[in-house]
Amino acid sequence: MTGHHLAQLNVGTLKHPLDDPRTHGFTSMLDTLNAVADRAPGFVWRLVGDEGNDATEVRTSLGADVIVNMSVWESRDSLWDYVYRSGHLDVLRRRAEWFELPKTAFQVMWWIPAGHIPTVDEAVERLQLLRACGPSPSAFGFKDKYSAADAGLVVMAADATTTVQTTG
Repeated sequence: MTGHHLAQLNVGTLKHPLDDPRTHGFTSMLDTLNAVADRAPGFVWRLVGDEGNDATEVRTSLGADVIVNMSVWESRDSLWDYVYRSGHLDVLRRRAEWFELPKTAFQVMWWIPAGHIPTVDEAVERLQLLRACGPSPSAFGFKDKYSAADAGLVVMAADATTTVQTTG
């Protein structure tokens, strides 16, 4: 295990309510996609709602019709493999059927100390930072190559244990 993980948030503004038949193509695939993520190599954690299944009931300051997906991964490569090399890609290609075309960044990633579970508020702050200031080691997207070291996470060995020190 490394001393850091990659957190990610992506959001979407629904074209129709979750219980609308026009959204069924999306909602009918959630359990399967979440199960694939849960079993994916490098998966650490994902946000779930009170029912314990998906996070579609979670609301943020981004709006009542915005749904969120948030997860933590051991590495950028493990997240990439899930997003682009699994059944998730088929759903991603159909995104425009269920979600408004984003006018601003809809996905953000950032490095966290291993063991830290980000809050939704923390994730929304990272997305707002990316939208306001562009990519940085604190908030970036897949095309950006920031490392945990760039974000100020330093792994230090001490008595055969790994600790994470934030330097920035």
